Amino acid sequence: MEKAVLTPEESLLLITKTIEHTKKRFKESGHIYIFWGTLMFVVTIIQYYLIHSESTIGAGFPALLYPLGGIYTFIYYRRESRNHNLPRTIIGNVLQTLGILLGLNFMILGFAFWSDLGNNLVPIFLIFLSFWTIITGISIRFSPLYVGGIIVNLIAFAAFFIDWQYHFLLLTAASVVAFIIPGILLNMKNKKDNV
Repeated sequence: MEKAVLTPEESLLLITKTIEHTKKRFKESGHIYIFWGTLMFVVTIIQYYLIHSESTIGAGFPALLYPLGGIYTFIYYRRESRNHNLPRTIIGNVLQTLGILLGLNFMILGFAFWSDLGNNLVPIFLIFLSFWTIITGISIRFSPLYVGGIIVNLIAFAAFFIDWQYHFLLLTAASVVAFIIPGILLNMKNKKDNV
């Protein structure tokens, strides 16, 4: 079977359609960004409190909510793709795979290597998070995401100079910049586009 050769115009149209399908899928799920931002906000505030109250409950305990968030996100996207019959795109697949890898690496680093990484754990988390946020923002051409990613990257480098006991507040700030604000703006943009 011969492959069709696309003209430059057809190639550009195909690329544009792929980006638009991916943008539509991500823009319609702004609440997922808000969900993750809120989850991260709550977890990190609790962790900060546990550290400063000298509680007997380990500060890592609230992080057990993240795998539950991952399960919810998986079920949500699986259901959405079936309900709306949105085509899977290469950009969507790459971003999804990148998000899954990021989450798995966060869990492995946090649960298995936290004692080895010590004071550098949060800055490393933030650097990885900034990469994903920037790549997602550029891929779907949504500037609040990549600007948020750049801010998170700067927060990550600042964390190397801040006492580890305040790192969870930096994660809280990152949750607002990388997830909550872009999620709200995605929802607003989606509502405006659907009017």
